[in-house]
Amino acid sequence: MATIHRTTLAPTKLELLARWLPEQPWWRGGARPEPARAGGFRLDDPAGAVGIEFLFLTDQDSAYHVPLSYRGAPLEDAEPALIGTSEHGVLGRRWVYDGTQDPVVIAALDAFVRGRAQAQQQSVSDTPDLSVTVSGTPGAAVEVLRVLGDRPPAEGYVEAGWTRPDGTAARGAVALLR
Repeated sequence: MATIHRTTLAPTKLELLARWLPEQPWWRGGARPEPARAGGFRLDDPAGAVGIEFLFLTDQDSAYHVPLSYRGAPLEDAEPALIGTSEHGVLGRRWVYDGTQDPVVIAALDAFVRGRAQAQQQSVSDTPDLSVTVSGTPGAAVEVLRVLGDRPPAEGYVEAGWTRPDGTAARGAVALLR
């Protein structure tokens, strides 16, 4: 189980994402994002080497889903997936990647949808998040939805809750099972 450290991160996740988001084709906001946390969950890396977080955030009118991986060393041949580096107050330098392009994140999400892993609370160590559920039968792949609330669920999906930009609660598909 991953340990959540109460410490500093410089730059913060939201600061890293504010620079990275305008470069993404699915981003609907402007050139100067002001992302705010809107929820999320974690999955554990069975090897314990990679931090895995499914971060939900808002900016202006939309809610987004940004899976992240945190590594203690660069991921080989993954420069296009690098969001940036950050100094963690306990663990030192962390390389932060777009989790949709990290094989450890993809394997963990696959294990979750097949019932071989449990979602964890985003900010509490060793605490399952039973609100993250899977409906339907997984196929060969899982597609992460980047803009939340946009598409109706497919035959199967991962469902979780987040906070809309107006502060109200929302729940829906965050990934589709294909």
